[in-house]
Amino acid sequence: MMAPPPAAAPMADNVASALCYALGFITGIIFLVIAPYNQNRTVRFHAFQSIFAFGGLFVIRIVLGMVLAPILFHGFYYGGLWAVWGLIWTLFGLACFVLWVYMLVQTYQGKTIVLPVVGPMAQKQA
Repeated sequence: MMAPPPAAAPMADNVASALCYALGFITGIIFLVIAPYNQNRTVRFHAFQSIFAFGGLFVIRIVLGMVLAPILFHGFYYGGLWAVWGLIWTLFGLACFVLWVYMLVQTYQGKTIVLPVVGPMAQKQA
């Protein structure tokens, strides 16, 4: 009888860390649950930073949406102000996308980017 094949080696730290950002806070939570990654300090840092950063941006986007929706849907009451709010909404979405791509690429390259505010919180949790 043949021996079972050896267990697959876990992903490299840079790959697992980058995947923490792949689906925002969702993959951050997943990597905090999956062993052996939940024992790896580097992966834990990126998982927590992803949760704090993209979870916070998710909440901000919901709040902005609740504030901006009436203005955008009833913009004719506010004159040209709806265009300014629409621009803010678009720029916020673009900034979130750029941050997401930046974190994926830099982390995959093995660099540790500590974001302002949430980075130190993630370092304490890791």
